[in-house]
Amino acid sequence: MVRPRVERSYAGVSAAQRRSDRRAALLREGRRIWGESGHAAVTVRGVCKAAGLTDRYFYEHFASREELLVAIADEVRDLLLGTLIQVGLTSPGTPEQRLRAALRALLEVIATDPHVHHIAAGELSSLPLLVERRRALLATMAAIVVEYAPAQLGIEPDPPWLARAALFVAGGLSQLVEAWLDGTLALSTGELAEHATALILRALVP
Repeated sequence: MVRPRVERSYAGVSAAQRRSDRRAALLREGRRIWGESGHAAVTVRGVCKAAGLTDRYFYEHFASREELLVAIADEVRDLLLGTLIQVGLTSPGTPEQRLRAALRALLEVIATDPHVHHIAAGELSSLPLLVERRRALLATMAAIVVEYAPAQLGIEPDPPWLARAALFVAGGLSQLVEAWLDGTLALSTGELAEHATALILRALVP
């Protein structure tokens, strides 16, 4: 008869919490390394060393380096989309004011941790799984615009046109943020949000 494994608490911290903390540390260090040096620099050994863990704990959570990269990409996606949607739908004011507030909140997230944009917009051609994640992110952004833009902006629904416009907006916004981060655009967070709002509205409102 095989006895069930007993998981003990240490210093008041349960085994489940320790596992969760280890996973969070691996994601945090993987995200930092990716943001600073690119995804090629993210290795099992390097992430474990940075997190102060052994390989054993890495494979407790991720089957491979690629699986860790996908988890990081998903975490960044959820952060960016969650910020846009939550602030955009809950802020007071006109549709233009809500869009500006959502963009400003997004830019503040990126300004606080520019790694998130480097991860979301970096070169991924050598990693098919992440290329697919990037496509899915753009498709999700397009779907959000198609769903909310007509009512929020007072325009007639035209899903195919809105989907194309949304892809155009997503790509353009990414380039604006990249130029802002590298100093090409010397604008404050508020100024960039203002400019981006005007450009997006011109693209979305016929």
